[in-house]
Amino acid sequence: MAVTGLHFIRTGCFLLTLLVYQGLLMAQKPEQELPSKTRILFLFDASGSMLAPWENTLRINVAKKLLSDMVDSLRVNGDLELALRVYGHQYDQRLRRCDDSKLEIAFSAKNHDAIIQKIRQLKPQGNTPIAYSLQQAAGDFPKDPRYRNILIIITDGIESCDGDPCAVSRELQEKNIFLKPFVIGIGMDKKFEDAFGCMGTFYDASDINSFKRALSQAIQISLDKTTVSIELVDERGLKTETDVNVSFINNFTGKPMFDFVHYLDENGQPDSVIVETVITYDVVVNTIPPVIVKNVRFESGKHNVLEIKAPRGLVKVDMPGHSEYKNPVKVMIRHPETGKLLTHFNIPGEALLLSGRYHMEITTLPVTLLSNVSIVKDTPRNFKLETPGVINFVSNSRSIGSIYQLDKEGRQTWVTDLDSRQLRQSLAIQPGSYKVVVRSEKAKGSKYTKIKTFEVKPGASLTLQL
Repeated sequence: MAVTGLHFIRTGCFLLTLLVYQGLLMAQKPEQELPSKTRILFLFDASGSMLAPWENTLRINVAKKLLSDMVDSLRVNGDLELALRVYGHQYDQRLRRCDDSKLEIAFSAKNHDAIIQKIRQLKPQGNTPIAYSLQQAAGDFPKDPRYRNILIIITDGIESCDGDPCAVSRELQEKNIFLKPFVIGIGMDKKFEDAFGCMGTFYDASDINSFKRALSQAIQISLDKTTVSIELVDERGLKTETDVNVSFINNFTGKPMFDFVHYLDENGQPDSVIVETVITYDVVVNTIPPVIVKNVRFESGKHNVLEIKAPRGLVKVDMPGHSEYKNPVKVMIRHPETGKLLTHFNIPGEALLLSGRYHMEITTLPVTLLSNVSIVKDTPRNFKLETPGVINFVSNSRSIGSIYQLDKEGRQTWVTDLDSRQLRQSLAIQPGSYKVVVRSEKAKGSKYTKIKTFEVKPGASLTLQL
């Protein structure tokens, strides 16, 4: 019987250990991972302008040849699906058809031959409805969280149907229909760069070789795996900061793409994370206040290191007898120039702040102000406020009045009003010299105002008859 019980205990312990171990493994699974598969939609311009000459041939001939070769080279990638949408190829330009856009080949596995065959058949003739084509492209991507959606636009002209491609592109990116598009401008004037740069990442393919490079680069960025380490350094350039949230914000849509809690290993090296390189980021180190590095592009297919200066120092505030106040005493940390509230905490408490100067506003009575407090890494600032006293006001009738603080020269500063609804009231108040100016609610005139001065000592209690 004892042996059976012991066997049960051992078995139970083993099962418990196994469950805990499995739980730890589950807990260690990354919460934020890039989808394992990719979809690329080629949005191809087959409008009439593609018949223009280009280096002893026609633009359309170059575009068809290079895109066909690229599609053919992508057969070996089993985690990639392709599709082809074409505009400007169905109707004569004289008809001004601004709905001339068609998904010719939908996403599917091993459709490379179908795409290449369709590309070879294209005959340019119509308008350039880019905005409309983008809107239609939103329905070309099947909903599947396992896929990243990439759009590569190949065009030789700007919108010709009064649409707003930039607005449409932004809207679809904000809806997560596709990532920031690649726009390859064939033989275009440099002045049109701004018109396409607002849609996505623009490549100026001024000649055939640059077009080939642009297409290859767009594909490479779309498919390469990229890692990033964020090095948070102090004033000396040492990697001493960690355990702070770092956000990767899509700087086109303003929406967060990734959020990580920074980590240093036992050798003091920052962790690596996998990020999406199709888009451009604003990297935010969420210190107080935050450090922001704007318009960051990570090089695809490589390990990137981004060094950000973010030294932090500690500030602590305590006050014996803080519980005398009815409400928690708060420490408000403000920007020294704008006065913007950066953070707050209750006494006793502390905060890690970016090295610099701050104003501190502490909700004692009266308010305690500490101006231009210098915060430096590795040098904690400790503030210990004096213990408050307690003043008890007693009155035979409701009274209207205020309390003022008196400085050494006799100048006064308003502190607070008395509660006219109460006959007895107690206030915790910081040590110092004060006066109360009060008139009974029943008194028939200002001349019956009473003035009393009093001294508040640390931790002492005082009663005043009004």
